[in-house]
Amino acid sequence: MENMFRLIPFTIEEKLENVKEIPEGVNMVQAPEIWKEGIKGKDIVIAVIDTGCDKDHSDLKDRIIGGRNFTTDDNGDADNYSDYNGHGTHVAGTIAATENGQGVVGVAPEAKLLILKVLANDPNNPGSATGKYEWIVNAIHYAVDQKVDIISMSLGGPSDVPELHQAVKRAVENNILVVCAAGNEGDGNERTEELSYPAAYNEVISVGAVSLDGRISRFTNSNKEIDVVAPGEKILSTIPGGKFAVFSGTSMATPHVSGALALIKQLSEKEFGRKLTEPELYAQLIKRTMPLGFPKTLEGNGLVYLTAPDLLSRHYEKTQISSI
Repeated sequence: MENMFRLIPFTIEEKLENVKEIPEGVNMVQAPEIWKEGIKGKDIVIAVIDTGCDKDHSDLKDRIIGGRNFTTDDNGDADNYSDYNGHGTHVAGTIAATENGQGVVGVAPEAKLLILKVLANDPNNPGSATGKYEWIVNAIHYAVDQKVDIISMSLGGPSDVPELHQAVKRAVENNILVVCAAGNEGDGNERTEELSYPAAYNEVISVGAVSLDGRISRFTNSNKEIDVVAPGEKILSTIPGGKFAVFSGTSMATPHVSGALALIKQLSEKEFGRKLTEPELYAQLIKRTMPLGFPKTLEGNGLVYLTAPDLLSRHYEKTQISSI
């Protein structure tokens, strides 16, 4: 097995002490409109495979149901999944920061988070984090064994490692949605191909980034495996120490999709009256996208837009009326 993989590089735009708002990215994917239907991701379990998390953050402590450390941080203490980077806490907040009258609110504020730490602090490179492929593989298998609903991974590496691919396949075979950041090695050219694994595997949902005004982010990877895009620039969320920050990267786009899938799963299974398979849930996700007019290698099926079926329905009704 190849040795090391890395945290996908991201940009820290701003750090804040106190905020009280629904972040623009959460609004952009139309999550608050779904909340009005009483759908907030209740009891959907999302494994966040990342740098760990601040389990005492006021916006997250009620959402975290447990965690495990697969790294050498804290002398390999499996019960200590502290986040010394900030990345994992930021991702967790975008997914499921709770509604508590302060701070921020995530896309699925009633979802449950299982924190799986696979990226260790890099003492030689402050702000960076690295991990062994063995750690991420073990974390994926652990998530499967814990019967989570969704796995969210804002990480990647340049190598197609067979053991990693097999772990991803096992998760999908167990009807777990696997959501991965496409990567930030993009050059703005849709004809060039930048691949990061596990995002480049066909079995996962590969997420690219757009700005808050719907433009493709220059840094987002382009390739034929991109499934969807989501807000990934100037994203406000939680960081360790009970604070908040604005980050940019496909790492920030990915949790918008993971949270959206929690809402979609709860909503769809309520409508159908049964559990849906992973392919069925993927179809429900694609049903809730909006093409932005960019090449498929950059945007895939388009922007995740949870109210897209309602827009289509209203358009159909207007067409029917005009044809009478």
